[in-house]
Amino acid sequence: MADASSPGEKHFFVAAKRGSTGMAFAALVLGNIAIAFGPLLVRLADTGPIATGFWRLALAAPLLALIGWRAGFRPQHLSHGTLLLLLFAGVAFAADIIAWHLAIFQTKLGNATLLANCASLLLAIYGVVLARRMPAKTHQLAIMFAFAGAALLMVQSFELSPRHFNGDLLSLLAGLFYTVYLVVMMRARVSAESWMALAIASAVAATLLLPAAVLAGERVLPLDWTPLIILALSSQVIGQGLLTFALPHFSPLLIGLALLLQPALSALAGWWAFDEALTPLDLIGGVMVMSALVLVRLAERPMRA
Repeated sequence: MADASSPGEKHFFVAAKRGSTGMAFAALVLGNIAIAFGPLLVRLADTGPIATGFWRLALAAPLLALIGWRAGFRPQHLSHGTLLLLLFAGVAFAADIIAWHLAIFQTKLGNATLLANCASLLLAIYGVVLARRMPAKTHQLAIMFAFAGAALLMVQSFELSPRHFNGDLLSLLAGLFYTVYLVVMMRARVSAESWMALAIASAVAATLLLPAAVLAGERVLPLDWTPLIILALSSQVIGQGLLTFALPHFSPLLIGLALLLQPALSALAGWWAFDEALTPLDLIGGVMVMSALVLVRLAERPMRA
């Protein structure tokens, strides 16, 4: 029997725009897949961690703005309130990248991505507060299934040795900033086109990351541009571009669960590139996360019919 849903629940669990389509869901999944391999490229870059974040955004922002311009959007169409939201999103995104990119070199790839995506849990909490009631039973089951899978992914990443402690702490801090960024972008996307909105937030973040990299004494100019260009195109243009496009189409819960695809894929990347341990528990955890995402997607479909 289908779970009964009140208007408040539907505001949270159903897409913000009822015209959600399979294309938007594909964008959500593909965007997270593209972002998942970002930590691998950050490690391969020959610039400092913060400088790598700067180039990721600085190289991507003009292309994002061009896509938005070709789509017919003009910055002057933005209201002052929306522009302020995008400026704030850029600040939060810069803080997220600083914390996360530093963490990538101080812990395992899967661990950094999993802890940074504590945004998935925080988004679920945000949605419950927004709806002012607990989620329906189907969604509660999906949440438990997803976080049980995430816990399995995390088992092999934590050690008794304090070797990963600083990196894990930075990853959690990055997850907090990323949650703020996503919530603000959700609000901005109500009245802003996705590509131009992301271009503005990226440009703001880039202007903060460059002086941060210089003050940190990092190497800013690369010898090899290849990892940086791939990072800008995959993580920012494709990954964040598709994710930003999908934001207004789905509930915070589904978006949060989709974020958990990233640690599963990052763990795979760490195993492939750096021989980081990948066990059957990691594989089972990844399958559980993906299954929970499908469960929520199927549960939301009848509500939009």
